[in-house]
Amino acid sequence: MSLRFFVFTIFPDFFECFKNFGIVNKAIKLGKVQIQTINLRDFTEDKHRTVDDVVYGGGPGMLLKPEPIFKAYDYIKTVSKNPYVIITEPWGRKFDQNFAKELSQKEDIVIICGRYEGVDERVKTIVDE
Repeated sequence: MSLRFFVFTIFPDFFECFKNFGIVNKAIKLGKVQIQTINLRDFTEDKHRTVDDVVYGGGPGMLLKPEPIFKAYDYIKTVSKNPYVIITEPWGRKFDQNFAKELSQKEDIVIICGRYEGVDERVKTIVDE
């Protein structure tokens, strides 16, 4: 069984280096893991491929908009029966050995890479961790 990762990001090229070197590359070559980067800009509808917006209610910074994330998630649901969704946030769950063991029991994992001040709160309706 191969563990599949779907990484939602606005910088997909950043992750290519991780896939081509070291232990991650070895796991890919052995067929133990698959990693697919999903460019959130591919799921936008405006000509500028906008993925961010101002913080609603005021405040500094920008948030990732929910629409591209929801559309990317809908796409993943066409290729995965039950993806486990994680969002990377400083205040989220700490990644440690126990969490790694838990994740190793999953088949498909979606990692939403936060950016700016985070993601729109509505996205948390699809998040498991």
